Amino acid sequence: MKITLNKILLPILFVLVTAVASFGQKAVKTDNVKLKLITDGLSHPTAMAVTKKEPNLLFVCEQEGRIRIIENGKLIQTPFLDISKEVIKNEGYDERGLLGLAFHPNYPTNGKFYIYCSAPSQKGKGTDHQSEVREYTVSKNNNKIADKTKMRKVLVVDQPESNHNGGCLQFGADGFLYISLGDGGGQNDMHGEYGNAQNLTNLLGKISRIDVNKIPYGIPADNPFVNTANVRPEIYAYGFRNPWRFSFDRKTNELFAGEVGQDKYEEIDLVTKGGNYGWRAFEGVHSYRPADPQPKEHILPIAEYPHTEGISITGGYVYRGKAIPSLSGKYVFGDFMGPVWNLSKGSNNKWVRTKMSISRDPGYWHIYSFGEDLKGDIYMLTVLLESQKGVLYKMVP
Repeated sequence: MKITLNKILLPILFVLVTAVASFGQKAVKTDNVKLKLITDGLSHPTAMAVTKKEPNLLFVCEQEGRIRIIENGKLIQTPFLDISKEVIKNEGYDERGLLGLAFHPNYPTNGKFYIYCSAPSQKGKGTDHQSEVREYTVSKNNNKIADKTKMRKVLVVDQPESNHNGGCLQFGADGFLYISLGDGGGQNDMHGEYGNAQNLTNLLGKISRIDVNKIPYGIPADNPFVNTANVRPEIYAYGFRNPWRFSFDRKTNELFAGEVGQDKYEEIDLVTKGGNYGWRAFEGVHSYRPADPQPKEHILPIAEYPHTEGISITGGYVYRGKAIPSLSGKYVFGDFMGPVWNLSKGSNNKWVRTKMSISRDPGYWHIYSFGEDLKGDIYMLTVLLESQKGVLYKMVP
């Protein structure tokens, strides 16, 4: 969903390239997967989350500023939360809005959940907007309505441009909240001397990790830079351009991130504590700005693909459900323009990327995000281009 400004015109070129590349070829079935329609009554769905308290409820963010509930396959008309008047999301293409949702591990008892949204800047000139991580609490008398009166702002980050907002929220098995932020937007990370992603004095171009049980938040004692001078202690990993959707493998706790590229390559990163993922000196495994100070021992992506196959990665999940054994342990992800792949470890620990049969050609849908339920089944959040309907699908046999 997160494409850069110079990528807005690329879909037309991508359609032409892929049409030529696939001319005369039949689609190859690579799996035993199809999509089950859950609802097509959404608008620009950007994130999905579930709670152990109500396993029959799926919570879906709409970019305009609403959280909708699907109960046993039926979309409830009244939003769980509606902050559309507080969120920036322009008509048409916009990377801002309500982008992330995560429920506190103790939600069944404390009722707390967290969102990531784009709000008007409080600083005026030089700042396009501010990214906010907010805490809300469910209403005491209605588990399908949030109590907006108990909102508190956990983290606020100024954004110089409108794009590259990251916006993913996930709680790790350690109980801490992980937050992705893009490099500040524009093209080529032209912020400061060498960009934001390699600048450890701010949170842009990073995945951060905080303790939301303290106010406004605490710093985990084992964060990699907690005792380093002139470095933000919230930082867990850095060197990202725009990590659009990251997730934990619920079996191994490995952290996978879809990292949106600049001009030529999209990548998947296996994120480790303190890791540097190379942007802007590198795009994927390729040197991008050789005149920049070259990061030492930066971590290469586990996979990448060129812009002849897609233009903006949408990170997904490792499948740990039981319904589709052929997908077990494979990382499922997609591209904004339509393809869906999975990654699996092959020989010599090299990752193998396989295109899935549920892929669609450019012009059919935009893949905004993925979701995972309590059983480990995977969902796709899309917008159908002809009807402009926001659709939630479930991957089934």
